[in-house]
Amino acid sequence: MSKIEISESLLSRFALKTAVAGLTGSLVIQFLLLRMATDLPIGVVFVYALFGALSLGLFLYGWSVCVYKKRVDMLHGIAKNITKKIFREYDNVSIQSRDEIDLLIKRLILASKTVEKEIMRLNKIENYRKEFIGDISHELKTPIFAIQGFIETLLNGAMDDPEVNEVFLQKAMKNVNRLTYLTKDLMEISRLETGELKTNVQDIYLRDLVFDVIENLQYKSQKEKVEIRVEPFDKNLQIKADRNQIKQVLINLVENAIKYNVQNGVVEIGTGPVKKEAGKILLYVKDSGIGIDPKDISRVTERFFRVDKSRSREKGGTGLGLSIVKHIIEAHGETLFITSGKGGSTFSFTLTRADHILDGDS
Repeated sequence: MSKIEISESLLSRFALKTAVAGLTGSLVIQFLLLRMATDLPIGVVFVYALFGALSLGLFLYGWSVCVYKKRVDMLHGIAKNITKKIFREYDNVSIQSRDEIDLLIKRLILASKTVEKEIMRLNKIENYRKEFIGDISHELKTPIFAIQGFIETLLNGAMDDPEVNEVFLQKAMKNVNRLTYLTKDLMEISRLETGELKTNVQDIYLRDLVFDVIENLQYKSQKEKVEIRVEPFDKNLQIKADRNQIKQVLINLVENAIKYNVQNGVVEIGTGPVKKEAGKILLYVKDSGIGIDPKDISRVTERFFRVDKSRSREKGGTGLGLSIVKHIIEAHGETLFITSGKGGSTFSFTLTRADHILDGDS
């Protein structure tokens, strides 16, 4: 049976039910009214009542056909639009369900909106995949081509020159290291973005975590002649977070603060309150470096975005550090803030106090 045949069958049944109900009710009412209002014989009264009831029944039948046909056509139209990936705004989502057709219209409109959102999500993922592959290809080709060039030069005779071969091997090794860091960061951000990397939230002492990071980066800060300072804060302060992930956030932020600082500059780490958010603290990393152009602040957490491309590559940056920071912070349900000016930049993010969680659970 085709769609049109199904529709006509439905229309006939709905219209017939409506007409019969109207006819029956009208017949009874008219018969009683005429019987009470006139002295005509019962047979005549019945004929008059039947004639009136039939007229009303025919009217109701025609009206029902128009009403139900319009709604069934709407059902077909919505379903057809979904198959063609055409999505429109419908005003019938909040209609009251008078019968099964109204309920079907409402459900189909909601299904249309759900399908539209899912298609938009899939398109966004596809665009992201294309951009990601393009970014990776661009970032990988630079060190690969550099390594290839150094090796070809060595094979073409430079290997026999002791003053040249060591320099070229060191440069090739530098690019190999860059590939290693890039691959590591790519794996990290891929696991974060796909949700594969789960957060193991626990109570951790924030001060111990901060000094652990400083100890790991002390050699780098001394090499770059940058001082790391920690503002005093409660050594017993505990937060609810994944220790390894928040440590990675701090390492990335402090490394950036050292990398983009000035000689004899300062990196400051400290905490502060969060306005209007009970149980939250703000952890910040502030540098006295070159700062970020205001137009670039909103983009610094994008994959492979570099404020100073030449300097970033020279310093060994992969362009993924701040993107990883953003994903970890968001995975914790926290917020990242970035401010910058001529005197340097400040990266800060919220953290949830462990004692606040415990108080709320008790």
